Amino acid sequence: MSTHPQLSTPHRCALIEIVGADNLLTNAADRWCYGYDNSRRQGVPLAVAFVTSTAQVQQLLSYCHAERLPVTARGAGTGTTGATVPESDGIVIAFQRMNQIITIDPANRLARVQPGVINAQLQQAVGLYGFFWPPDPTSSAVCTIGGNLAHNSAGPRAVKYGTPRDNTLGLTAVTGDGTVIRTGVMTTKGVVGYDLTRLMIGSEGTLALITEATLKLTPAPAARRTIQITYADIHAAAAAVAAIMAQPITPCALEFMDAAAIAMVREYSDLGIGAEVGALLMVEVDGAVECVDGAAAAVTAAAQVAGMLVARVATTADEVAALWKTRKALSPALRHVAPKKINEDVVVPVAQMAQFVERLAALGREWGIRIVTFGHAGNGNIHVNVLPAAEYEFARARECVSAIFNTVIELGGTLSGEHGVGIEKREFIDRELTPAAVEMMWKIKQQFDPRGILNCGKTLPMSEEMR
Repeated sequence: MSTHPQLSTPHRCALIEIVGADNLLTNAADRWCYGYDNSRRQGVPLAVAFVTSTAQVQQLLSYCHAERLPVTARGAGTGTTGATVPESDGIVIAFQRMNQIITIDPANRLARVQPGVINAQLQQAVGLYGFFWPPDPTSSAVCTIGGNLAHNSAGPRAVKYGTPRDNTLGLTAVTGDGTVIRTGVMTTKGVVGYDLTRLMIGSEGTLALITEATLKLTPAPAARRTIQITYADIHAAAAAVAAIMAQPITPCALEFMDAAAIAMVREYSDLGIGAEVGALLMVEVDGAVECVDGAAAAVTAAAQVAGMLVARVATTADEVAALWKTRKALSPALRHVAPKKINEDVVVPVAQMAQFVERLAALGREWGIRIVTFGHAGNGNIHVNVLPAAEYEFARARECVSAIFNTVIELGGTLSGEHGVGIEKREFIDRELTPAAVEMMWKIKQQFDPRGILNCGKTLPMSEEMR
């Protein structure tokens, strides 16, 4: 007999009435599969309801509001912070079957999509018209547009093209009491009313559940150049990042790896990175065919600061793949060395990057924990990987993470760039937000979600009533 809580018969009948028996999972083994994300957290919901329309979401939320049933929205479950881990007394609304590209409108440079559309599928579809949607997380092959919007997940192109907040025109969403709202515009300009679109993007499903998005498309560049530049140390690389960002050409990607990351790749695979290399930048520029070589030359010239070792520019697909090989080898190396690694995505001002990486090295020595960093250097979005070597080190690693977060705040940064808050960072948020700001956010949530059923216990620090 299952030890997990079971959905009551009245609830089961009501949910079947809304989504149909074939779209409802109540078996404990089936529910378990929808109870986790890419964090270490796990929860088993009472049921999983698959939706295919705004009307179904509206009916489900109206019912759950009336019955005070907690609700967690789920796309592909690729998040890392526990934001899609459900409550044991609630239900999961799964959007993976709500996966239609409704329309692609090249004349107006927009696409209307449902939240279950996979990022890579959207890119392929709009690419046929000569466009792309700028957000491109590392998990783009499997992550959904709804998840991208829920976390404001962007990827490396954000340095030039912005985040989902910058590339979304409007939304259809359903609030916690089952009210359908439409926000934003179908145009690139519009200032009527408050900007609820940007408010909901990044709110991790705590305010409303997005059922349709109108996305702003960008013309695909005709050409791209990739440059790999090595440096003696992180200070030289950070100086190069500042110089690159100070000149007129904005890269479409500007990634970095620190000495610890390079050393790890070197241990895992011989990729031809010499022992003298203390930091590495991967830079991409794009634009018109007649301009892209000049752009690559300008960026390479700016990157020639004291401590630069070698700059290599690729023009063919094979050359590009060869230059990216080092960066792409890092994730497998991290999983091989530390399967239980803690990956935190923080952001510091670009000018503080070198100091931040040095302080991370000091924290690693202090806590006896290996720390590897890489990330999106152009906007200071750094992925800090804390690598406990064994289970007994995990508690110490979590204490080290707390010290890392303090360092981020001291340097004028923010605790999350694109992974979100979820459960993992909730207890640290009041280090960044003032009590008055948190109180205002709770008031906003109450307006959207009067009974607090949407993604309970996520994103915001616990209110006084919840403590």
